[in-house]
Amino acid sequence: MTEWSAAQYLKFAGQRTRPAIDLLARVARDAPANVIDLGCGPGNSTALLAARWPDARVCGLDNAADMLATARRDHPAITWIEADLATWMPDARYDVVYSNAALQWVPDHATLFPRLLGAVRPGGVLAVQVPRTAGPAHTLIREIARAGPWAERLAGRARAHVQPPGFYYDLVAPRVRQVDLWETEYHQVMADTAAIVEWVKGTALRPFVGLLSDEEHAAFMARYRAALEAAYPRQADGRVIFPFRRLFLVCET
Repeated sequence: MTEWSAAQYLKFAGQRTRPAIDLLARVARDAPANVIDLGCGPGNSTALLAARWPDARVCGLDNAADMLATARRDHPAITWIEADLATWMPDARYDVVYSNAALQWVPDHATLFPRLLGAVRPGGVLAVQVPRTAGPAHTLIREIARAGPWAERLAGRARAHVQPPGFYYDLVAPRVRQVDLWETEYHQVMADTAAIVEWVKGTALRPFVGLLSDEEHAAFMARYRAALEAAYPRQADGRVIFPFRRLFLVCET
């Protein structure tokens, strides 16, 4: 699989950070002592936590070296931890456990979410945002993966781990005092479909194109670009609207 690229991810930093801001706005804690951002990436969401709670000990955790290098460079005052979310076991509990657009990469949410709740102190908060993508930009990747000469190699790549909202409610409600659960669909205005390609290069395309030869990569991307042009009509000014739905969950323990 190709490595995570902080530069690629941050091409759309404003749009990627907006859900992080919306999630943080629903965390009703005035002065937490210990806060952690799980799957922090290049630190854009972690910086929001540090600005919100300047007296807290704020940590960011990720397993991507390039992302953490950028985070350390841009935000040296924050503590950065290299670890894999799929196996991470905290050595202490936190007042706020926060995760923006990361848990969709981790399997077995039925096991994962209770484990994350176990990292929250009594009276603390688990706050999570994950994409709930069902639009052409993501479904076309899987369709093209199944249809080409690369189908066997790409079979089963990037299975969707995110479940419907009711799954999370039933999972966490017996374990917490209060659950806040909602979805938002962001209608992102993009310059053209080439911009959508640049967006998914930083996330959804990674598990697929990293297994292709240069020739296969070119063929895959040519099919994908053509399919996007058909799927996303241009607006009167030539731009395209890229809907992106996200699921939010805030649990108070």
